[in-house]
Amino acid sequence: MITAKNIHKYYGDLHVLNGVNLNIKKGEVVSIVGASGAGKTTLLHILGTLDIASKKEASSLTINNTNVFNLKDKALAKFRNEHIGFIFQFHQLLPEFTALENVCLPAFIKGTSKVKAEKRAMELLEFLGLKHRCNHKPNELSGGEQQRVAVARALINKPEVVFADEPSGNLDSESAENLHNLFFKLRDEFGQTIIIVTHNEELANMADRKLTMVDGNIVDEL
Repeated sequence: MITAKNIHKYYGDLHVLNGVNLNIKKGEVVSIVGASGAGKTTLLHILGTLDIASKKEASSLTINNTNVFNLKDKALAKFRNEHIGFIFQFHQLLPEFTALENVCLPAFIKGTSKVKAEKRAMELLEFLGLKHRCNHKPNELSGGEQQRVAVARALINKPEVVFADEPSGNLDSESAENLHNLFFKLRDEFGQTIIIVTHNEELANMADRKLTMVDGNIVDEL
């Protein structure tokens, strides 16, 4: 599903990623752990096409048989919208929109009709136990509910891979545990490949594989 070869990233003189190589199979749940500054989020953003690797000519990133480093900006944005889902620590929900509207946004960007987008969004909200909250705005939802809306938004276009950056970092322990279990339910139900950057050891250890990063490299794999 994902093959990354010789991924580097520089910020000025700071070498954040030092030639990372990575293979992730379809349907795997993979966690990435390490101390702050190890390069976890930078790697996640490059794998998710939100950031650009340095030394691209000597590197490659293949997602679902497409070398994304070869895509121009417009094609890359289209690929990201249709094949990749994102879940962030702070939800990134738009406050002026309802839960249903927030979930539908990536589908509207893709060009999906309002009827089809809302039907798919309601199916996801029902699956996540939020159908009765569909017309509520983010400030009317709990932290756990907001994060589940963000999960539904990530899944609306049926992406092959979902990237999650500290997804439970802003949740209470009960909501975090529910979210952790949800990732595996999603994988089993929808077949997504899920890559999670986390400081939560419980979540990291639940994954099919746990990768440890130190100083911009993957140094351990369990």
